[in-house]
Amino acid sequence: MSESIIQIQHLNKTFGSGDTAVHALEDINLDIKQGEIFGIIGLSGAGKSTLVRCINLLERPTEGTVIVDGKEMTALSEKELRLARRDVTMIFQSFNLLMQRTCLKNVCFPMELCGTPAAQAKKRALELLEIVGLADKADAYPSQLSGGQKQRVAIARALATDPKVLLCDEATSALDPTTTASILALLKDLNQKLGVTVVVITHQMSVIEEICSRVAILDGGVVAEQGNVEEIFSNPKTDAARRLVYPGGASVQQYPVGTHAVRVAFNGGTAYQPLIASLAIDCGVKVNILGADTRNIDGKAFGTMLLGLPDDPNEAAKALSYIRSQPNVTAEEVEYHA
Repeated sequence: MSESIIQIQHLNKTFGSGDTAVHALEDINLDIKQGEIFGIIGLSGAGKSTLVRCINLLERPTEGTVIVDGKEMTALSEKELRLARRDVTMIFQSFNLLMQRTCLKNVCFPMELCGTPAAQAKKRALELLEIVGLADKADAYPSQLSGGQKQRVAIARALATDPKVLLCDEATSALDPTTTASILALLKDLNQKLGVTVVVITHQMSVIEEICSRVAILDGGVVAEQGNVEEIFSNPKTDAARRLVYPGGASVQQYPVGTHAVRVAFNGGTAYQPLIASLAIDCGVKVNILGADTRNIDGKAFGTMLLGLPDDPNEAAKALSYIRSQPNVTAEEVEYHA
């Protein structure tokens, strides 16, 4: 594993004071490696956007430290912080483009702020527009672009200072699925070609599974779980992770009252196994499918299937034994009583 480029240590963020204080983040510890695509996911109000703004000190943590590329951001002067932010740039859900400027001039803008000579800035901006596939839109204004094109301009602008880290705060939430896929493919390509570390903040598990190698799950301002995406998908250990990974079968309260069920997890096999048919043929046991939520990540099968077990204890035990004997599969019994 490569060296860490972002280290967040015991970070807390509180808004307000006294009885009205809001503890947005509590004891956050994250270690993001250079060159990886790291995901931060959580439902609304989990603290995702606050956390990403603490990384580049747009929000100053109440306690704790943020170290980016060896610099302790919380200890920098305002001048030093402005320089450090050139290495940690952001793209947003709302694009934040300057509407009165052309695409070319939008991309030039951060270089102008840095004092880059105009000719050099224009040359670099044209190169970046070429990289994001918008060379023909250099003289267009944001109002003339689609949502996906606006986000591509925003990405080009974020790359103008040759950053080491690109923070993406819900960058695809305002886009349709097809455009989202194209933006994620672009981010993955930029990560591979430029070596820029990408931190993706999202509430969409589909975004995480598409491009991230590791993920941290935020819940109520704390890190509920973190690890490799495959590990989290195959064996989520917390309720917060299960709600995100398997929204159709995470909570025991979602099972019918009195049902004796088994949650079967596919843990990275090369193909989904015909468990139901095999169970009936090999064991003569019939089960009911209560729900299923499966997906394919890098050609491997992940997901869960909720099966209602027979009332006969011997039949149920036979089914469980058979399921647990299958490769790349785990099974967890669940019984719900009102």
